[in-house]
Amino acid sequence: MKFIHFTDVHLVPEGETLWGIAPLPRLDACLADIATHHADVAFVAITGDLAERGDKASYALLETRLAEFPFETHLIVGNHDDRENFRSASPERPVDDAGFVQFGFERDGKVFLFLDTLKGPPSSAGLYDAPRREWLKGELEKADGKPVYLFMHHPPFPIAHPLMDLIMLDEPEAFAALIAGYDIRHIFFGHGHRAVSGVWRGISYSALPSLNHQLPLVGGSVETVYSVEPPAYAVVHILDDQIVIHNDCFLDRHPAAMAKDAERGNWY
Repeated sequence: MKFIHFTDVHLVPEGETLWGIAPLPRLDACLADIATHHADVAFVAITGDLAERGDKASYALLETRLAEFPFETHLIVGNHDDRENFRSASPERPVDDAGFVQFGFERDGKVFLFLDTLKGPPSSAGLYDAPRREWLKGELEKADGKPVYLFMHHPPFPIAHPLMDLIMLDEPEAFAALIAGYDIRHIFFGHGHRAVSGVWRGISYSALPSLNHQLPLVGGSVETVYSVEPPAYAVVHILDDQIVIHNDCFLDRHPAAMAKDAERGNWY
């Protein structure tokens, strides 16, 4: 199975910029590149911070773009999002019985669960409280031993970034206890505005740069809190015994200074 993951779109109303960058053209370029080069994907996942200010106009822009996008696309919310505005602009998107933007599905014997970690202002941290944990517990039980892949905005662990570790998921031990004992194969998340990967308590994980602005790895390496670094989407291959993830910096892909027919020989 092959699918696409990207995150932290931070849309603003059409014609506006955010920190000197126009998020909508970035989204358009990302969707166009996926459609051109990955016609065989099963689905696309976007893990939150869909709109910078959680406004209905930005969500409407996103849905307009996705209506023309040829692939099944699944959305969850992040700390910059407004759950009610999102639901108003996207009434067909699934939610759980309590109104949280979380849902799941099974594909090829694998279970994909999308979690709502939005805590709400003024905090940028994540929250996964009792009602949401109850839903996840039920979904994990329904998985009945099948491999599970989680999608969430906030990581439930520190990522060795001093700023982002202040606003990770609240009560991470409660979350860890909830998922312990189930066959969680991988956690896909956003929030950190960086490419991050590793293993947490035996579970592999990965995150991506934002489609718009990034957070420098080292504070003070640029003069501003945010930085301009390449956006990327991830191409995920789930194999019988392996997960392979390629991050593609689609806006920074250019021909090398070489003849077109150079290095075309047999490499093996």
